[in-house]
Amino acid sequence: MKSRKVPKVLHELGGRTMVGHVLAASVELRPELLLVVVGHDREKVIAHLEADWPDARPVVQEQQNGTGHAVRMALEAVGSIDGTVLVLNGDAPLLRGSVLHELLAVHEGEGNAATILTADMPDPTGYGRMIRADDGSVSAIVEEKDADAGQRAITEINVGMYAFDGALLGAALKQVTTDNAKGEEYLTDVVTILRDSGHRVGGALDRHWLGPLGVNDRVQLAEARRLLNDRVLEAHMRQGVTVVDPLSTWVDVQVTIEPDAVIEPGTQLRGATHVAAGARVGPGCTLTDTTVGEDAVVANAVCERAEIGPEVSVGPFAYLRPGTKLARGAKAGTYVEMKNAVVGEGTKVPHLTYVGDAEIGAGSNIGAACVFVNYDGVEKRKSVVGDHVKVGSDNMLVAPVRIGDGAYTAAGSVITGDVPPGAMAVARARQRNVEGWVERKRPGTPAAEAARRAQERAEQGD
Repeated sequence: MKSRKVPKVLHELGGRTMVGHVLAASVELRPELLLVVVGHDREKVIAHLEADWPDARPVVQEQQNGTGHAVRMALEAVGSIDGTVLVLNGDAPLLRGSVLHELLAVHEGEGNAATILTADMPDPTGYGRMIRADDGSVSAIVEEKDADAGQRAITEINVGMYAFDGALLGAALKQVTTDNAKGEEYLTDVVTILRDSGHRVGGALDRHWLGPLGVNDRVQLAEARRLLNDRVLEAHMRQGVTVVDPLSTWVDVQVTIEPDAVIEPGTQLRGATHVAAGARVGPGCTLTDTTVGEDAVVANAVCERAEIGPEVSVGPFAYLRPGTKLARGAKAGTYVEMKNAVVGEGTKVPHLTYVGDAEIGAGSNIGAACVFVNYDGVEKRKSVVGDHVKVGSDNMLVAPVRIGDGAYTAAGSVITGDVPPGAMAVARARQRNVEGWVERKRPGTPAAEAARRAQERAEQGD
């Protein structure tokens, strides 16, 4: 992956790490034990497991001595296992839980000592070929460099994931040697040992061949991201969601969308975002861990950990930061930014306004170009605006301040004190016009000339 900061299995797609996707597929089986073998950059991987997958137990492989060695470390960490053991790769983010169910079904149905997950690839170049016996069992895995022309024509390949009889696996691992070019313990040697001992080895074919394949570089990561996103969008569309342009829409795997919602082009839905029925999101939106209520409209907006109620209008070009809650029918309009703001039912904040650390009641209106001045240089302070309040354009509400129900504030006011219910607050200097100032102070300018002509027209009119 050419990364100095992120271990391979922690690279993300669809709102999860690669290993997270494999774990998500695994937990669909309700396993008794879930072990993750960690080596390179293990502190970061272990921290990720503790935070997001607490049921997964990390097993440290101090020295990376091959796939067989990794599995042996896992078994030694827990002792003998009598049941079925699945061995999966942590870099296969497209793996499905249904494929693992099928792998288990084949393994147990055929009574195999080992069952190999296989894929039928259009171009199997570089992969080991599966050689099947007449009874359907696997008689050999032939690496490409060792394969003859007939074997190279086989398109069924080994993807490196297995189901094993736990007791037989433990015994076979003790027989694995490092007598190979890399001096490592290979898990494929376990398959050979079991087969040579007279045990049956089977294969379970995943016909969606891209699913179990690993990601080895950033190019393959981008390809997997696109395939995963296509899968997610298809599932939503088949459940009644309209995705206008799937090619420009990205939706994380944990996002939930109800039928009859519409997702417009250029939209990204991330994390645990939820979009209710009838809502319209986009174009050009990025929503993270945000809820959108029924029949709400969100356009050209960035929202993070916000609660957008039913029939709310957001945008265009709005920014809703964490803690923002908009009740039914509220509006956060063009170039409006909100943070830790609770906005009541039907209240409008139409344009060019910042609302931070505030509570606004129902039916109020915040005029254009207002600022809720919430930071005094040391602490964030709160403003409270009541029901059916009219805050004039270009107001500064210097927190902490309260504006009572039904009150008005005049345009251009700086409100530093509480306003009683039903009062009109005017906090601005009285206007004073200095006649002839431009002609005296800016003689010869276009403004002075325009003023002179206007004066002449006024005198002629008189």
